[in-house]
Amino acid sequence: MKVDGKDMRPIWFDKKSETVQVIDQRFLPHELIIKDLNTVDDTIYAIKEMVVRGAPLIGATGALGVYISLTQENNKGADNDYLKSECKRLKNARPTAMNLFWGVDRVLSAALQQADYGARIKAAFDEALAVIEEEAINCQKIGEYGLSIIENISKMKNGEPVNILTHCNAGWLACIEYGTATAPVYTAFDNGIDVHVWVDETRPLNQGSRLTAWELGKHGVNHTVITDNAGGHIMQHGMVDLVIVGTDRTTRAGDVANKIGTYLKALAAKDNDIPFYVALPSSTFDWDITDGIADIPIEERDPDEIRYVQGLCHGKIKRVLIPPETSSAANHAFDVTPARLVTGFITERGVCRATQQDILSLFPDKKK
Repeated sequence: MKVDGKDMRPIWFDKKSETVQVIDQRFLPHELIIKDLNTVDDTIYAIKEMVVRGAPLIGATGALGVYISLTQENNKGADNDYLKSECKRLKNARPTAMNLFWGVDRVLSAALQQADYGARIKAAFDEALAVIEEEAINCQKIGEYGLSIIENISKMKNGEPVNILTHCNAGWLACIEYGTATAPVYTAFDNGIDVHVWVDETRPLNQGSRLTAWELGKHGVNHTVITDNAGGHIMQHGMVDLVIVGTDRTTRAGDVANKIGTYLKALAAKDNDIPFYVALPSSTFDWDITDGIADIPIEERDPDEIRYVQGLCHGKIKRVLIPPETSSAANHAFDVTPARLVTGFITERGVCRATQQDILSLFPDKKK
């Protein structure tokens, strides 16, 4: 995607410095800062502290983290146990996003097939870059399959703007290219369809108001930032035609774990007969579980993310305390939306209903 006319991704390998580099998303939209990842510890920090975030990007970062583990100074060559222990540390960086485990395990498997140290490094590097490119292509396909949904609504409205509500950031910043939830939006916009996006601020870290709004603005997409709690109101008053969100882990039966607050949007959409779609690549499915509420671990993050808010003040980024200093806070990062509230999934293989039968009809290779 382009930022001020320049092609940019949230993660890449810089050939000149031979370094993995990422956009430090903690400082957007006010500062565009590039951060180097030189060690596994750097990579874990980037994932934990949300320098990088979003399920596909976390998976890509973990994949390159395996390569990094083989090149850092304290590497133990072709020691399988050491490599596996470093990969375990990478996978433990965040507990909810399925893509992290998928990306790390995929590169680890490729590396372990090589006994020679040099060949092992090359295999890990090639596989990590393959993960990145495949996720970019998958998101492009999500956009192509989701386009028909927006086109149909546009036709029913005789070309009037299609109002889409999204939650958190499931754009290219989270997904290498195009995004998941935003991919159909960008594809529709690029095809001349009049779209408008309601952007949930998405507390506590405001990934909607900081990141999604920044992305959409750079692409020229009409959008409006709203408070998290405004979604139900604008749905009641006919101001939303469609909800599209991303996901960090989805069960084979269709339960969806996504940024906290997604469940409430799904309930409001159901009550107002508004389609609620989840956009995801196959790497986000957890093919081993069916009960999302019981089996998906929900990350609990630092309460200070709730207690403090970051923003721009007189040209400087500052953090301010909101509640009383003595008040405690609980910071559950995700919630689970049951499959019964999901209209359908938009994947790289097509659109399907949120049932195990329909999901597996798109992915018959995942049947057990």
